[in-house]
Amino acid sequence: MPHRPPFALLLACTLLAACGRQPQATTLAVPSAAAGQPTARDNGTTPGSFAFEEADIADLQARMGSGELSSHALTRAYLDRIAAIDDAGPTLNAVIELNPRALDEADARDAERKAGQVRGALHGIPVLLKDNIDATPMANSAGSLALADHHPKTDAFLVRRLREAGAVILGKTNLSEWANIRSSRSTSGWSARGGQTRNPYALDRSPCGSSAGTGSAIAANLAVVGIGTETDGSIICPSAVAALVGIKPTVGLVSRDGIIPISQSQDTAGPMARSVADAAALLAAISGRDDADAAAQAGTGHAIADYAPHLKADGLAGARIGVVRELMGYHPDVDAAMARAIDAIKAAGATVVDARIPTLGQWNGAEFEVFQYEFKAGVEAYLRKSEAPIRTLAGLIEFNRRHAPREMPYFDQDIFEQAQAKGPLTEPAYIAARAKARRLAGPEGIDAALAAQDLDALVAPSMSPAWLTDPINGDHFTGAGYGVAAVAGTPSITVPMGDSHGLPLGIVFMGPAWSEPRLLELAYAFEQKTRARKPPQFLQSVTPEIMVPAPKLVTN
Repeated sequence: MPHRPPFALLLACTLLAACGRQPQATTLAVPSAAAGQPTARDNGTTPGSFAFEEADIADLQARMGSGELSSHALTRAYLDRIAAIDDAGPTLNAVIELNPRALDEADARDAERKAGQVRGALHGIPVLLKDNIDATPMANSAGSLALADHHPKTDAFLVRRLREAGAVILGKTNLSEWANIRSSRSTSGWSARGGQTRNPYALDRSPCGSSAGTGSAIAANLAVVGIGTETDGSIICPSAVAALVGIKPTVGLVSRDGIIPISQSQDTAGPMARSVADAAALLAAISGRDDADAAAQAGTGHAIADYAPHLKADGLAGARIGVVRELMGYHPDVDAAMARAIDAIKAAGATVVDARIPTLGQWNGAEFEVFQYEFKAGVEAYLRKSEAPIRTLAGLIEFNRRHAPREMPYFDQDIFEQAQAKGPLTEPAYIAARAKARRLAGPEGIDAALAAQDLDALVAPSMSPAWLTDPINGDHFTGAGYGVAAVAGTPSITVPMGDSHGLPLGIVFMGPAWSEPRLLELAYAFEQKTRARKPPQFLQSVTPEIMVPAPKLVTN
């Protein structure tokens, strides 16, 4: 019997969110180009022809280093690309807000480069952030109208790290509202503030979630790289269905300070990129100790300033890889792609064996119990600290009731209400559930499976092919392979491995805590062996008869 995520996991693992009624349209305002600076349209950039299609960080740095390109021109090109796709169609609805200071940030990085000061691999590189991460001067809303005017006064820790590394913050991406912790009937990629994000590989298909906007934006070349967040699947799933590399780090490697939370046990931010090398560069930039996050304190000593030495084309040679076949069997195209992926892993010099997770799925009920307790405590702490206009979960619930036609056109807030009924984190029920979930997924789960056969990593299909977006029935989720690492708090990396009738498929590599360097070696070697990523041809796959109008982007 193939493993299928149980109902409790589906409704709470931050995968999902719906294609409901669109919010009132607002006008996109793109920062204007400085005099004498080339614009994207000057260079012939249109939604069908983009000068920086599939460009990677190393190439862009080389071009900026030679003087051929400036960060201003690069940032301008991505801003125009976003505007062209939103205005001219087909609309991905992936970017929810633009940074009005993006070109100023780019100019500052250009001035530093001219003065001989280059901060690192991300210097002058435009980055998109999921809209649950504090980044001034933009709103941080989790896609909710309740926080549409919430402008935190400071950046999240990881955003400070990005700016210190020289990155240009381009804007914020849409997401499954509240990272899909509001309702058990939500549909991936919808928020009341941002509308429905679409999959660039087929606009009527799900972008998955909750980092839906980041996935679709980076796949469609709306920025160089992006940041998503995950509690259980919200980086891996949207990356997989968009043919991206997504890294869900060990909990504690990246600070959660300034991120709207779900679960202190499982939340993390992580990179979403078109290549392993770009994802690795982004991970190095955002990792580091932060005294404001207890988990990030525990991660002291595990952050690495440069993962480039771990990008080894022969990284699979001599490795021992375990295939979790219990996480297969739900779709013939997925199984066929996995068979080809396993052959490629073997051809790259690895030993491949069948592996078994002894406790597979036994943690699901405890995990959901933990989510309900930790969301209430965590979101209220965030709302208070960031001086949000609403400070309690009860207040959010009441706001949604008052604005039900716009906030709840297709699905309600049953998870919010269940979380509101929970008590403090000192309750025995919470303490027991947290211990059970972590034990079953960690020491008795992934750790036991790895140790049993002395394995470097486990592999499984990341996700099923993207399903049709359906606001009435919700998501048609059929299978996934990442859950054990999410609950255990250990790292996972998804890499493109093929497709099903043009819909991308990924393979997920999962290892023990703090094994990011080794997983990057394995993932990079697999990527170089297979070269499975194909850019989307979304301009040729519009299905307007089933599309609903999208709102325009907003900026401040």
